[in-house]
Amino acid sequence: MAQHITKETFPVLEMTCAACAVSVESMLKASPGVKDAGVNFANQNAWVSYDSQQTNPQTLQTAVRSIGYDLLIDTENRQEKQAAAQQAHYQQLKTRTVWAIVLSLPVVIIGMFFMNMPYANWIMLALSAPVVLWLGRSFFVNAFKQARHGKANMDTLVALSTGIAFLFSLFNTIYPQFWHTRGLHPHVYYEAAAVIIAFISLGKLMEERAKSNTSSALKKLMGLQPKTVTIVHEGGHMAEIAVSAVKANDILLVKPGEKIPVDGIVASGSSYVDESTITGEPLPAAKLQGDKVFAGTLNQKGSFQLKAEKVGADTVLAQIIRMVQEAQGSKAPVQQLTDRIAGIFVPVVIGISILTFITWMIVGGEHAFTHALLTSITVLVIACPCALGLATPTAVMVGVGKGAEQHILIRDAESLETARNVDAVILDKTGTITEGKPVVTDLLFLTDGDTVKYKSILRAIEAQSEHPLANAVVKHLEAGQLPSVKLTNIQSITGEGVEALHETVVYKVGNSKLVKVDETIRAQAEKLQQQAKTVVFFSAGDKVLALIAIADKVKEGSKQAIATLQQRGISVFMLTGDNPATAAAVAKQVGITRYEAEVLPGGKADFVKQLQKEGRVVAMVGDGINDSQALAQADVSIAMGKGSDIAMDVAKMTLITSDLNSIPRALDLSRRTVRTIRQNLFWAFIYNLVGIPIAAGILYPVNGFLLDPMVAGAAMALSSVSVVSNSLLLKISK
Repeated sequence: MAQHITKETFPVLEMTCAACAVSVESMLKASPGVKDAGVNFANQNAWVSYDSQQTNPQTLQTAVRSIGYDLLIDTENRQEKQAAAQQAHYQQLKTRTVWAIVLSLPVVIIGMFFMNMPYANWIMLALSAPVVLWLGRSFFVNAFKQARHGKANMDTLVALSTGIAFLFSLFNTIYPQFWHTRGLHPHVYYEAAAVIIAFISLGKLMEERAKSNTSSALKKLMGLQPKTVTIVHEGGHMAEIAVSAVKANDILLVKPGEKIPVDGIVASGSSYVDESTITGEPLPAAKLQGDKVFAGTLNQKGSFQLKAEKVGADTVLAQIIRMVQEAQGSKAPVQQLTDRIAGIFVPVVIGISILTFITWMIVGGEHAFTHALLTSITVLVIACPCALGLATPTAVMVGVGKGAEQHILIRDAESLETARNVDAVILDKTGTITEGKPVVTDLLFLTDGDTVKYKSILRAIEAQSEHPLANAVVKHLEAGQLPSVKLTNIQSITGEGVEALHETVVYKVGNSKLVKVDETIRAQAEKLQQQAKTVVFFSAGDKVLALIAIADKVKEGSKQAIATLQQRGISVFMLTGDNPATAAAVAKQVGITRYEAEVLPGGKADFVKQLQKEGRVVAMVGDGINDSQALAQADVSIAMGKGSDIAMDVAKMTLITSDLNSIPRALDLSRRTVRTIRQNLFWAFIYNLVGIPIAAGILYPVNGFLLDPMVAGAAMALSSVSVVSNSLLLKISK
């Protein structure tokens, strides 16, 4: 039976820590029909690849709900609903945190300074009970839901530590004589239980706030989408409707200063449009009838009507947003290790806590039980899987968002991690180093025949080709009125040119592989090629009729970008299907010493393989269909955003600007992001490796130091906040 694989991203609600993300992911992966799934705690999203004949979003939602979480599966305004749910959750958390602090403060004051006042224990019980049982109830509810499925998470640690401290204190308040008859004082730990919940709630509040900042780049992109639009009905009647109601072929009015709502073509009117949000180009583009316009770009002075072509999820802006979302939700290879650690972390910590309790009961002497209880609770409180779980995804989210702001679209975290190791960059010539807007500079006929007829045939043949050079010839020959001609047996020969039959004569347009040329004509061609012009030959049978010289201007930033890469010790290569003389001229202009000309699409991929065999980490940069094979083969594939859809589909990074200086910027971003991930992981591991033994009382035999559970709660909260804050530093880095 054929499979119908669908990949969707769903917002996840109710996740409180990294171990929660592991639980949701394992539940999704275990669901029938699911091929693969991933959950990102930092952006609260899950992506699921599933067979739509075996399962559906409703079934996946039910599976996730069974362990205490929820999926948002509504297709309409999913992101807005997630944002609203997160905002509501943030407000609830804020209220709970404020009240927890207000009620905990007097408990701490009484517990530390006024223990001997009348009814001290009962007053502390009255103040801490609402904190533990009401304001902290979510910890207990979530821990119970996890336990039902044999799982444990951060909530399990908090619920166990505060629950044990509170119940032990409650017992000592109601039955103090149990200890008095044994000659011991009945200690209570209400302040520990209440303050732990207050501190962890405060830490979560700060974490939520910081996490919302990590996705600000995505929010900016979403803010480019207008919510309403003016539709022009037949007869000229106008009405304001929601953008979501726009259909293809609708006629829409765009007024001065308005954002363009969908992708389309100008139906009437003209204007200048600021496209910098999409292309990165600083100058407004003139838009006349028939020109393309894109959603999210800003109309400036004139007003015009546009015919909608791509709406909703099909617009360029929507695709950019989707690519950024998927990249922010993807996992860098380094995160697979931390996910495994987060999954077993909580059970290990509970084991250490029990071992700590038993050890203190054996060696603790007179105050064995008190020390055993305190240290085991402190171990549970100080352990922090969240810091580990947040280390990678927060850095990836900020890195991908920073890239989007710099017009670098990064498709997944793996390419972001790999890019820092790139030591060889391969550049396509046309459209990558050059502007990709070739123009005919010379059309030299070598015959006294009917040039009008030959021009008509040449134009008709080139009109059948999609090659940018062919388009240049067509545009050049449009200047005069040429009669139409009928062609048959049109054949496109990859890497060589096009041939067609007209009135029993085979006409050819292409390079010297397709058209046979003698030494005199070759010498003429070489003179033109030395001026960085590409020469195309036009022949009737074996007789060369004309030479067509086409020039493609080198982009302004190409030379500087190549120099920057070379200064960093990165080898830069140029591969082109063009002839050796033109390739040499362009390479000389931009400072590339290693290049290959007349390379077919398969040859580009072979060149990438050869470098990889030499142990190089290769980045391929291209913009055409002919580059897609090499892009797929490269370790890091970078497409120029104005290139073909196929190149952009294959590439792991897309530069939505024509400036090649974005390449060193992308490699820099990768280096900084990976450095941030490593810093985060180092501090998260060190925190737990140092904190847990101190909490267990390892320093007590040396200097009598026992860590207070309240201090442990504050340290735990601080560790998560510090990891997220370190990731946010990426935002302000240059």
